Amino acid sequence: MMRDEALNIAIIGAGYWGKNLVRNFATADACRLKYVCDLNDDVLKMHRRNFPFVEMTRDIETVLADETIEAVAIATPVATHCDLATRALRAGKHVYVEKPLTFRAMDTRAMIDLAQERKLKLMVGHLLEYHPAVSYLKDMLHDGRIGQPYYMYTQRVNLGIVRQNENAWWSLAPHDISVICYLFGSEPTSVAVQGQCYLQEGIEDVVFATIKFADGKMAHVHCSWLDPHKIRKMTVVGPEKMVTFDDMEATEKIRIYDKGASVKHDVTTSYADIIALRLGDIVIPKIPGGEPLAAECEHFIACVRENRPVRSDGADGLRVVQILEAGQESLKRQGQPVSPGAF
Repeated sequence: MMRDEALNIAIIGAGYWGKNLVRNFATADACRLKYVCDLNDDVLKMHRRNFPFVEMTRDIETVLADETIEAVAIATPVATHCDLATRALRAGKHVYVEKPLTFRAMDTRAMIDLAQERKLKLMVGHLLEYHPAVSYLKDMLHDGRIGQPYYMYTQRVNLGIVRQNENAWWSLAPHDISVICYLFGSEPTSVAVQGQCYLQEGIEDVVFATIKFADGKMAHVHCSWLDPHKIRKMTVVGPEKMVTFDDMEATEKIRIYDKGASVKHDVTTSYADIIALRLGDIVIPKIPGGEPLAAECEHFIACVRENRPVRSDGADGLRVVQILEAGQESLKRQGQPVSPGAF
């Protein structure tokens, strides 16, 4: 049942990406942003100018000890996610954590168990699952307009930002992995990843990954921060339609290709006609506007206030972490396939 009062929330980590959470939660309906917590005084000063009605603090204990705070959003370095989220859950707060949820599947499982034990929401910031174009793709798959998809591939490349504490796989791939799992709705069985370290020893700047699923679907992920192009694109190939989602396009983000191939099983068909190709029209549908992060924040607020299931919940976060962890192990093994959940 929906509550009448607004959700009291605090944000822990308000710098690089956290500032976007501050902006969205501070302006969201049915939500009251009470605290912004960060160790950087300059970050706190910036937010104090923009949101003078929000209390600024460096002390996380002040936030967690406040019984009026019902939920916290965490946008700190990944290495701190497990500790901060665990402390928040133990303090009785619903928790939103930026992706990836943790660096280790075992830590993610412990967070999920704790949230279930305390009957609290645990949500991971898989932003693209809330993108209108991805929602459109999901509806196409659900309605059978693409047919049972064969495979998909993604490209997430640009020049920078070069990380020092994580490789391109951990930094860039979580976005696309979450979408692949969301669209396919199938369990991955193996991950094979190859990459190279060009700028820093031990930190891969470019990776190519192949993910296989139990029902025969396959996905390929290309990530790099050492590339002349900025590309954010994915392609889904099915028997009925082929669809691209290009997030760099301002308006024409989705293109639907009425193209395909089918096998004729008529014994009288000549060898040259066994494979029939279909080359049809290209359709560019109108996709609803709106900021995906705003939709994501509103979803978290609604799930807490109305006690609804979370779309990108702990299980979703665990699936992505398992694939990332398996991919990291595959990198160490020079591309040998590794099963997710083997750790």
